Amino acid sequence: MSGSYNMIVIGGGAAGLVTSYIAAAVKARVALIEQDKMGGDCLNTGCVPSKALIRSANFVYNLKRHKELGVHKLNYELKFSDIMERTRKIIHAIEPHDSTDRYTKLGVECLHGTAEIIDRNTVRLGDRILKTANIVLAQGAEPFIPPITGLDKIRYLTSDNLWSLQELPKKLVILGAGPIGCELAQAFSRLGSDVTIAEQLPRILMREDEDVAAFIGTRFHKEGIRILTGHKAIAVESDANQTYLICEDSDGTKAQRIAFDSLLIAVGRKARTNGTDWESLGICLRKDGTIDVDDYLRANKKNIFAAGDVTGPWQFTHMAAHQAYYAAVNALFRPMVRFRVNYKVVPWVTYTDPEIAHVGLNEKDAREQGIDYDRNVYGIDDLDRALTDSEAHGFVKVLTEKGSSRGRILGATIVSHHAGELNTEFVAAMQHGFGLNQILGTIHPYPTMSEANKYVAGVWKKTQTKTWVLNLLEKFHHFRRS
Repeated sequence: MSGSYNMIVIGGGAAGLVTSYIAAAVKARVALIEQDKMGGDCLNTGCVPSKALIRSANFVYNLKRHKELGVHKLNYELKFSDIMERTRKIIHAIEPHDSTDRYTKLGVECLHGTAEIIDRNTVRLGDRILKTANIVLAQGAEPFIPPITGLDKIRYLTSDNLWSLQELPKKLVILGAGPIGCELAQAFSRLGSDVTIAEQLPRILMREDEDVAAFIGTRFHKEGIRILTGHKAIAVESDANQTYLICEDSDGTKAQRIAFDSLLIAVGRKARTNGTDWESLGICLRKDGTIDVDDYLRANKKNIFAAGDVTGPWQFTHMAAHQAYYAAVNALFRPMVRFRVNYKVVPWVTYTDPEIAHVGLNEKDAREQGIDYDRNVYGIDDLDRALTDSEAHGFVKVLTEKGSSRGRILGATIVSHHAGELNTEFVAAMQHGFGLNQILGTIHPYPTMSEANKYVAGVWKKTQTKTWVLNLLEKFHHFRRS
């Protein structure tokens, strides 16, 4: 025996870190077990390095736009290995936030190794047996690798091993056109790779509305990114000089060979649930391999909880942290306290250029759920700050409750420069119950991108003003002049 805990958390990514932090803050005895690196995928292979790479790529892109900004002579030298070194330096700069040292000082007992769950109250770590009142599963997710003939014969890239690259791929094929695939396609293209996206589905970014996907697709085409939708990857083949991805079209009648130097697999991520006999533990998995939990994040063993990518339904760092609060409180204070997780207001951002920011319902969601709505759109090509920054492209689209006099927001989608920052106002509005009428009445500084939010509220307001009211006002002012 090696002590007794109020909670053992398995996984040191966003969900595990926040869960253990909350437990320690309320003076519970908590152990956090991580088998690899503290900080999980977000710090080491996901959010942090990818955004660092995108920043460098966007800087290079803006250098290439120098004449557009009035600069006629410019010399620079791009060294890809230095760009990758910058991503590693940024990881190292952020590491202390998620470190063993920090969490130990916060009161968390940080342990390293592979945890084996023996039963609902027992975890084995090497030769140690740990007893606990509660277990929180937070192992995260990993890249899904599709069954493609010949794939095992090459060294393919994923979001996990991509960061060890030292040379820029000349011909890069990206399999998958979701957020990860699109972000990395644009970044590598801007750094100088010849990029092709191969996607099995009929269009890119299937979670977004068609006008959003079309806008980004047009931007990609202008930047020289080749997009092949309706192409299912079936094999990898090589000859003496070249390696190819073999794809067939949607009806399976025609095959196409796409030459590449590097192949990046970005078709999605799966929960890290392999290697455990969940059935013998009495814990149920869903068909997609995620851990099945109820509204309180409890598995069917009521003292075992799950949070983050290992359970879903959204694979976002901020969602993992959000769930972690509920997992910690519901576990430590059961049965006196029981909070349902609130999924009503979930924002996310795709870090293409322009960015795509989203909260609540989009039109695709609303149609699928049979929800009637009013559509309000403001084009950012008319926004003063966007014009001064030469970023006058995109739009703000807000769906409001049909006929709402306050402009109650059902969802917002923004495609623009810094869309992720603009989205926060709509997140706050949905979370706290104020609508476009209140946003319209709020002072937004000039000139800023945030004025777009006020202007889309103005678009909504115009639809609320009835023709008979305007006619009456015209008569009133005519009377005042007479």
